[in-house]
Amino acid sequence: MDELSALRDAAERALAYAETVDDRRVFPDPAAIEELNALAGPLPDGPSDPATTLELLGVVGGAATVATTGPNYYGFVTGATHPAALGAAILAASWDQNAALPIMSPVAAAVYDVSRDWLIDLLGLSPQTEIAYVTGATVANATCLAAARDALLADAGWDAPTQGLFDAPAIQVVTGDQAHSTVRKSLGFVGLGSERIVSVPSDDQGRLRADLLPDLDPADGPILLCAQAGEVNTGAFDPFDRLADWTERRGGWLHVDGAFGLWALADPGRADLVRGLTRADSLATDGHKWLNVTYDCGIAFVQRPGALRRTFASVAGYLPPATGFEAMHHTPQSSQRARQVEVWAVLRTLGRSGVADLVRQSCDAARTLAERLADLDDFAVLNEVVLNQVLVRYRNGAATERLLAAVHDDGRIWCGPTQWQGETAMRISVSSWKTTVDDARRAADVIVELADSLD
Repeated sequence: MDELSALRDAAERALAYAETVDDRRVFPDPAAIEELNALAGPLPDGPSDPATTLELLGVVGGAATVATTGPNYYGFVTGATHPAALGAAILAASWDQNAALPIMSPVAAAVYDVSRDWLIDLLGLSPQTEIAYVTGATVANATCLAAARDALLADAGWDAPTQGLFDAPAIQVVTGDQAHSTVRKSLGFVGLGSERIVSVPSDDQGRLRADLLPDLDPADGPILLCAQAGEVNTGAFDPFDRLADWTERRGGWLHVDGAFGLWALADPGRADLVRGLTRADSLATDGHKWLNVTYDCGIAFVQRPGALRRTFASVAGYLPPATGFEAMHHTPQSSQRARQVEVWAVLRTLGRSGVADLVRQSCDAARTLAERLADLDDFAVLNEVVLNQVLVRYRNGAATERLLAAVHDDGRIWCGPTQWQGETAMRISVSSWKTTVDDARRAADVIVELADSLD
């Protein structure tokens, strides 16, 4: 079989998977996982037919996937792949473009410019906002925090890209005590220290309590405040106007981790939830969460022009003069895939109202599921369902663990455990463009049915 025939066969397998994924077990059964051993063995001594390799991968690998692209996956705030994103990903993969520089891919450069303008318009950010496509929210957070670090130190008279951090003024970092672990991770690897932060107590929904912010003095060092849009368990949003006021009075930088919650800006019905969010100096999100593009696609938004380039510009004799936005000078990586192609495709397909409907549908499904469970004596919904997150406990932590084990064994839906207020809870995330209110009702019925079977 020639190479193109092998590609056609792989494409047919991919289409067959997409056609059947909605009816699959959400998590593969033990037999399918055991079959993955067929992918192992010693490295072959010589070449073989690519069709044979792709067939093995398609048959064995395809059976052991988690069906995140269907309507019944409620774990890890993972979006499904929208058809426009999947089609764009196939095209972009076949093009194999390096989006580092316009001279390396005119199409990637053009699509970057359009997608940037569309995102800024959709989310209501300032026109001068710069964006960087990276691998996910963790790197998007790190990208923003590195830019914040260097901008704050530049204001203090210190050039971090050339002088490093040795003997630099100490940046005072403030977060809520419910900040996501990836924010701490990002602070650590941009040199700001995951354990040197000032941690501010949060309320019972995980919102940073602005009334407990410390009275920091900028004379003791530049100030960086990290907030979040969408607490990972409850979906709660920090009080951004009050946080922005506090930061601006101290000449600091406000960063927001909005891995999934940032997309609430696209829904006019959530204006109260996102009030003040666009005042942030930088924001980080995942396209592969609520926008439903493929992995991996993080997006860093920085509303201070020039901050990204200050941190990430790379100089080499063989690089041509600038002819437009040069991604390699605004992101941690040089070579990079054209993630913007999928973002453009989904935005072009859904439009402004379609993205708002996607957010609204997920939130409606979450609320429906929560209301169904809250009506039952043995279930407690632990959060205010303001977004797409539902936090549930069945009787107590131990009973919740047994119920989760039954859900995972059953396979019709999947949701995960979390720790909330010292005890296990069930975290249900609605992020797929496919998940409707009817799907949420069926998911609730499955949970109730399995809970009854435990008695």
